[in-house]
Amino acid sequence: MSDDLENDASTENLVRTVVSDPVHMLAFGFGTGLMPKAPGTFGSLPGLLLAWITLPLSLEWRLLVALVLVLAGIWICGESAKRLGIHDHPGIVWDEITGMYLTLLVVPPQITLWPHLITFWALGFGLFRLFDIWKPWPIRDLDHRLAGGVGIMLDDLVAALYAAILLALGGWLIG
Repeated sequence: MSDDLENDASTENLVRTVVSDPVHMLAFGFGTGLMPKAPGTFGSLPGLLLAWITLPLSLEWRLLVALVLVLAGIWICGESAKRLGIHDHPGIVWDEITGMYLTLLVVPPQITLWPHLITFWALGFGLFRLFDIWKPWPIRDLDHRLAGGVGIMLDDLVAALYAAILLALGGWLIG
């Protein structure tokens, strides 16, 4: 029973820490990283939302958004990890937000009908989460060998690359 109380107190402290610090709020995906189960999966959802919001923009503008997400994420993730004293806390999900957004950049522009668009986005979501969780080579090595914000971000960027390649291949085969 005392372990449960300690876990509850620890969770309350983490929530308090995250909501009181703008860096942690960003790193924890505006609170989605605080989910007790599957924080990375929940943390990918803001990436979907951002992709949806930026969908009307040209590819050039969406690539600029992606670049900002990556560069800001290196600092945000690294700084949040440093402040928490934990290299890649599971609740730090800015990398998942960025990876999800990058994955969806390759959805073919000719896919405009809702059922097809939703299918591609669901497939992109599933592929990104698969590669982020499974961590095939070299993702696992990157995850363990690189420190700081670069290490936190890079494994998700490679997972996004793997997912995007498969998603683009699927679009090419269909299109």
